[in-house]
Amino acid sequence: GKFSKSRGVGVFGDMAKDTGIPADIWRFYLLYLRPEGQDSAFSWSDLLLKNNSELLNNLGNFINRAGMFVCKFFGGTVPDMVLTPDDKRLLARVTLELRQYHQLLEKVR
Repeated sequence: GKFSKSRGVGVFGDMAKDTGIPADIWRFYLLYLRPEGQDSAFSWSDLLLKNNSELLNNLGNFINRAGMFVCKFFGGTVPDMVLTPDDKRLLARVTLELRQYHQLLEKVR
């Protein structure tokens, strides 16, 4: 049902803290779930599913692949980078995109 503090429906800050679930997992899930213009529907099973499938599997797989790539091709050490003009243009573009992303995130959009 719809969260209501007065009716005791929902999971609130003190209750979330008491679960022992790390704050970053709550942050991930709430940002993942948050709609732009309507109420969210929370469920424990969905929290578990998103944590396991999206956060652990996808992020863990990405980190594992990156680590394996570094080990296989660079002897386990990330080499120093020499940026080309194309690299610098790409970094400038990514920086602009990240600024816009942060602005939208601050507006919760």
